[in-house]
Amino acid sequence: MNAVISPISTPAMAAQAGPQGIVSAEMAAVDQLIRDRLSSEVPLIGQVAEYIIQSGGKRVRPSLLLMISGAMSAHLQESRSGRALLTPERCQLMAAVVEFIHTATLLHDDVVDESALRRGQATANVLFGNAASVLVGDFLYSRAFQMMVEVGCPEVMAVMAESTNVISEGEVLQLMNCHDPDVTEERYLTVIRYKTAKLFEAAAKVPAVLADANPALVENCAAFGRHLGTAFQLIDDALDYDGNEQEIGKCVGDDLREGKPTLPLITVMARGTEQEKQMIRAAIEHPDQADFELVVRAIQRTGALTATLDSARRECSLARSALAGLAASEYKTALLQLLDQLAQRRA
Repeated sequence: MNAVISPISTPAMAAQAGPQGIVSAEMAAVDQLIRDRLSSEVPLIGQVAEYIIQSGGKRVRPSLLLMISGAMSAHLQESRSGRALLTPERCQLMAAVVEFIHTATLLHDDVVDESALRRGQATANVLFGNAASVLVGDFLYSRAFQMMVEVGCPEVMAVMAESTNVISEGEVLQLMNCHDPDVTEERYLTVIRYKTAKLFEAAAKVPAVLADANPALVENCAAFGRHLGTAFQLIDDALDYDGNEQEIGKCVGDDLREGKPTLPLITVMARGTEQEKQMIRAAIEHPDQADFELVVRAIQRTGALTATLDSARRECSLARSALAGLAASEYKTALLQLLDQLAQRRA
């Protein structure tokens, strides 16, 4: 179970570029907080968790929480409202909580999916074994809830408790969808909203809750995160058939190998010839016998990738509209730029 971990030349804790750069100083504090809270008397826990945290990643979710926090502070200053529990310390703590929960889901995902590569490196389950990955994921979940108690806001704990429960439901729904060629777009989108978008939604909602914002503004922040997260996953699913492994940091075609009927395949099932539909059906049911090149050809011919990316852009547009009521600030501008960056995402 032991593994030799090579030093990572570019730490994941580096300051964020682009729109996320506006919270780079706060993210540095979050990164240190993450390191501090990974401590355990059980050496393997720290080793596995440190490997995952150090393995890269865009830190979109914790950065989102901090960006919404900055935008919310500016909005409240403009409206001269009280900030209640919205403090840098609490927001940084919650940003670390969100990253811990996300990391826990990655550990569990890779075991369920039997993934070998994530973020361009061997997955923890390959290096340390499935048992260690699952148990360290459990540790990260429980540590996240310990940290939430420190925030001192029952409403925030309710948001995060509901989110982790929904994420788990999404994982089970996705498992049920695997190898099922009759999955509809509605069922597919339900999995995305549960499994991926829910944590984005929570990250965006928490600062508004801490700020004691009015219910409409809280929901608008939540909606922004929900649509952003949905777009993020839609693009990720498109890249699985049109990405570069070195750029996207995972094996192209993983979704097909795992029998996952994502939107590109669902679109072929709706638009393709009878021969293409039968080929996709067989590929989902028996991915070990599928011809990936033939599947990609059918996806390209039917415009399934374009359709998937168009859906992502519609989600970005809905996210943009959700911020309409938020006062102008450099943080709001950065959030809108984040949407533009996402729409151009290639990795």
